[in-house]
Amino acid sequence: MKDELRLLLESCLETGSETDLQAITTLLEGVQRKIKRNRNTFIDGLLHMERSFDQNSCEITIPINPIINNDLDIVHGGITATLLDSAMGVMAYQQLPEEFAAVTNQLNIHYIAPGIGDSLRCKAEIIHHGSKTMVISGEVYRNDGKKIAYATGTFFIIKK
Repeated sequence: MKDELRLLLESCLETGSETDLQAITTLLEGVQRKIKRNRNTFIDGLLHMERSFDQNSCEITIPINPIINNDLDIVHGGITATLLDSAMGVMAYQQLPEEFAAVTNQLNIHYIAPGIGDSLRCKAEIIHHGSKTMVISGEVYRNDGKKIAYATGTFFIIKK
């Protein structure tokens, strides 16, 4: 596996454009973040997520880079959806006792403006906390303060 990876990486380094090399660097730094933080999943490392939360809200910020852009050079809508789902999921998870978790049941997103600039920041807040479900809202902003998406999500509360 290491030899195959080494050959693949060498080929990319020799033939890749500056944008390709920037993407490789971002991906490898993301994997390194996952390893250093001893996380089970790659998504927060690959997207370079920075989290902060309090009792009432969760915020996740990600840098914008070529890996997350579509062919129009704006953030892919699926990345925006992942950011919303992640922030709302973390918010749900933080509210539950240790023996419970939350999984997404429904996610409704309204895309408002293109994701451009240096970073995106998502803020999630609980709308309803029941015994079996939670409803959470999320908003994504560009670093210039412009709101680019609004979402609500329903999360099932499950026993681990």
